[in-house]
Amino acid sequence: MTIDLRAEHPAVPGSADPAGLGALIPPGLNRYDAVAADHGLVREVRRAVSEQLAERLQQDPVADPSARRELCRALLAEDLSRRARALVRAGQRPWPVEQEMAIAQSVMAALFGMGRLQPLIDDPDVENIEVDGCDQVWISYADGRDERGPAVAESDAELIEQLQLLAARTGSAERTFSSANPRLHLRLDDGSRLAAMAWTTPRPYVVIRRHRVRDVNLADMVRLGTLDTALAAFLGAGLRAGKNIVVTGLQNVGKTTLVRALASEFDPMERFATIEKEYELHLHSLPERHPRVVPMEAREGSSEKDAHGDRAGEVTLRDLVNDALRMNLRRIIVGEVRGEEILPMLDAMSTGDGSMCTLHARTAHHAIDRAVTLCLASGNSMTDAFAYRLVAGSVDLVVHLTMVDRLATGGPKHRFVSHVLEINGLGEGSRPVTTTVFGPGADGRAVPLHHPAFLEDYTDAGFDPAFLDHKAGTWARPLDHGDRR
Repeated sequence: MTIDLRAEHPAVPGSADPAGLGALIPPGLNRYDAVAADHGLVREVRRAVSEQLAERLQQDPVADPSARRELCRALLAEDLSRRARALVRAGQRPWPVEQEMAIAQSVMAALFGMGRLQPLIDDPDVENIEVDGCDQVWISYADGRDERGPAVAESDAELIEQLQLLAARTGSAERTFSSANPRLHLRLDDGSRLAAMAWTTPRPYVVIRRHRVRDVNLADMVRLGTLDTALAAFLGAGLRAGKNIVVTGLQNVGKTTLVRALASEFDPMERFATIEKEYELHLHSLPERHPRVVPMEAREGSSEKDAHGDRAGEVTLRDLVNDALRMNLRRIIVGEVRGEEILPMLDAMSTGDGSMCTLHARTAHHAIDRAVTLCLASGNSMTDAFAYRLVAGSVDLVVHLTMVDRLATGGPKHRFVSHVLEINGLGEGSRPVTTTVFGPGADGRAVPLHHPAFLEDYTDAGFDPAFLDHKAGTWARPLDHGDRR
């Protein structure tokens, strides 16, 4: 006797359940307790069910994704029932409930989720997933651990097939993954970002970056150890005063999370835009906090060229920044500036107030040169002197994040602000003059060093200058104290 997989059961608590797997799990059975499915059998069942599903949809198209999943569940239940009856007729024992559930979960994950990657996606403690070929998987956890993970496919070809199915489900002709288009960039259902490469590399490579914390404010950043109360008060006042902020640091150091927290200082009635390559900030998913946000996402073009020689259908970050300037906005947030969008972003900062962006840079001071380099690379007869003048006239604060990794000695990873630079216009040599308001203390975390040149702007916005008298900062605990995060 087989279980009716069409019965509705609650999903595992705490899971976003993007593939709709919760309805496959009977009460009392957790998906992580299920016996691992036979992957060869899963491929066989998946192929049979997908063929039946395609045939049914061709006869009677179903546009609603949830209705398609329900149809697939029904077809899957029929297929497994047929196989169970065949086992009994052959004198064999039918599968245990746990094994049948594992097969069903795996098939649904392959057709509507991420296949064998799905349990990792559903794990709330997983921060990043790196796949270097089907059987070389590394998992980074929120507490700083990096561990080897299970294989996610039987072969590299199967991994590529799963990525192609995933790209096809986006419903966009531009999201293809093939030898002609060997790069894939997707936003997954839970908001994670996937980047994949193949054909230009010896094996397929996949990175999934997850954003575990969305609803976050500056108080949360203090609790996590990214800021102390002096930094939180200063940056909050800076945003209320309309200061333009560039958040810098290396990859995976927490720039996006800090920008989310800084945005929590906006007045709820402020109209602002978020502009991203793929949605990562997700401020539009917090309507109670940001009811008037205008989220914008770039779009890749097709391989065909339009009349101007550009990729047909492409919408770049630069296009979106230019569009945002016509949308009656007070602020603009660009999730990550990495190319020619630097010019309209700086233009927006010079004409508005309180805008933000993130920028990859090794140090806070290097961020200024990095911004100038991007300006020069954009063309438009740009000169060094004009680029430095543009940065000096647009950016008020550079906030630099640093990560200290002490896993080798048994300690945790720590992410924290190490520098806050104030830009005070142009100086000698046509370069911006900076004041290091906060700089590294004895353990590398930012402590007050100098008063900002425009201190009155911050005090008018509610900042207590007494915070700057705490020469060791107001950090709640020593750097190596407390749980890993």
